[in-house]
Amino acid sequence: MVGHVTRCRSCGGPLTVTMADLGMQPPSNAFLASPTAIPEEKCYPLRAKVCDTCKLVQLDYDVAPEELFGNYVYFSSFSDHWLAHAKAYCDMARSRFALGPASLVVELASNDGYLLKNFLTMGIPVLGIDPSDTVAAAAEQIGVPTWVKFFGENVAAELSQQGRRADLIIGNNVLAHVPLLNDFVAGIALLLKPMGTVTIEFPHLLKLIEQVEFDTIYHEHYSYFSLYAIEQVFSRHHLRIHDVQRLPTHGGSLRIFAVHKSRAELRDSDALLEVRAQEEAAGLAGLPVYRQFARRISECRDALLEFLARAKREGKRVVAYGAAAKGNTLLNFCGVTAQDIALVADRNPHKQKKLLPGSHIPVVSPDELLRAKPDYVLILPWNLQDEIRSQLQGIRAWGGRFVTPVPLVRVDPS
Repeated sequence: MVGHVTRCRSCGGPLTVTMADLGMQPPSNAFLASPTAIPEEKCYPLRAKVCDTCKLVQLDYDVAPEELFGNYVYFSSFSDHWLAHAKAYCDMARSRFALGPASLVVELASNDGYLLKNFLTMGIPVLGIDPSDTVAAAAEQIGVPTWVKFFGENVAAELSQQGRRADLIIGNNVLAHVPLLNDFVAGIALLLKPMGTVTIEFPHLLKLIEQVEFDTIYHEHYSYFSLYAIEQVFSRHHLRIHDVQRLPTHGGSLRIFAVHKSRAELRDSDALLEVRAQEEAAGLAGLPVYRQFARRISECRDALLEFLARAKREGKRVVAYGAAAKGNTLLNFCGVTAQDIALVADRNPHKQKKLLPGSHIPVVSPDELLRAKPDYVLILPWNLQDEIRSQLQGIRAWGGRFVTPVPLVRVDPS
């Protein structure tokens, strides 16, 4: 579906409560090739609502997936932190699930093959499925077979008819990108072998609320998950979550382990029971906690604008690092432009020499940022701040300081 959504994409319940209204914004990865493209830039409502019934947080306006993911510019391999995370996962999965040459591992939204290549080196057959031909081409170049398709029940049926059902299905930070949620999870249930496992990673809604991580809301993320909401989705398709791991990625994520409901031998883990209890204590099964979120967003915006105004009054130069989707949400919600932040640096050459969507700040290489010798570097992908501080530690030579914007502005001491 494209356009306004009035019913929950999970259970069909009504969407009446607004959790965050971030205004009209362009898609967060719709970079502009030059200033001549600015008049043609498209903007859409960016508003998160919560289902009155199942409490799934979701956008109430859908942008066509083809527009969001067709010429995708996010390549996972440009983050050393994420590569290490993927390698650790693969080592764990091979042991935990006894994977070998007769197994099949399928990753949904496999990007440039950054994760599946680890299984290939272990001699384990893999298949990636990703809707973006740009990242799929990069995966094929390193030997990771990849289907360029939007995954759902039809794709799962096609694979099943070929006798290719999965021992392990992986979905890292993909479920939020799915507009047709029930079709996607139905496909997982169909593709998964009777004794197989699916693991899904997603930013935890509880952490988003606690840390005011509103900048993780953007058009590519149709939904925002709590354990409470995702258990209902999986149960509808005869899948059962039996274990969970808490991860530090993306400001605090969950990795769920799910199997067919028929696997009664797997009892609910203590970790799963603990997360359920935490969410219940935080009130995620009710509506007041979602209504209170909007006020906290405004406080974050006011703090960033005050910092930028003060820097301008003092004649200080502010630049940013990381042309990330979350950064574009933040900048556009706050109304920040190139008059406030001179440039943003990013390691990804696919983003360099372009303009950020909405704010139209030019994207440059990290070397160019260092040559500019800024007074402040605003770290937009704050979830990778340790890696970025290490990469740019040279700014301290002239007294440059790092700044993080969420949950409130924090400036490193001089």
